[in-house]
Amino acid sequence: MMLNTILTGFYERDISRLIDEVNLFRHEENLWKTKGSVKNSSGSLVLHIIGGTNYLIGATLANTGYIRDRHQEFIKKDVARKELVKQLEALVPMISNTLDTLSLDGEYPLPFDGTKRSNSYVLMQLALHLNYHLGQVNYLRRILESEA
Repeated sequence: MMLNTILTGFYERDISRLIDEVNLFRHEENLWKTKGSVKNSSGSLVLHIIGGTNYLIGATLANTGYIRDRHQEFIKKDVARKELVKQLEALVPMISNTLDTLSLDGEYPLPFDGTKRSNSYVLMQLALHLNYHLGQVNYLRRILESEA
């Protein structure tokens, strides 16, 4: 269970950092803007993390019943900052409760990256994916906010 605790800590840390990034936007409307060749706004990336995590961990491993609409994660706009933060905050106990009792050696219930994978593979990949998007949100915020 040691890896479960480590993974939970990474998710908690990076979701907390993502909440900080969302709150660091001085102009809330910049959450929904892009710049140059960047195609996804920070708000869309946050919705993507919320949707993906709620589906791939919540619905698939914790049987929460969450229904994902991935397309909406990228076209929905102008969700209030406080709502984004609320949904991000809700991920932390869901992830913690799920990983607390999960066998990481067990087989993930859905094919992932085109094949059967272990729970540990999927949870590690999702943590890395969260961290990747966290970095994108950070850079985009700094670019947009330096011009505001």
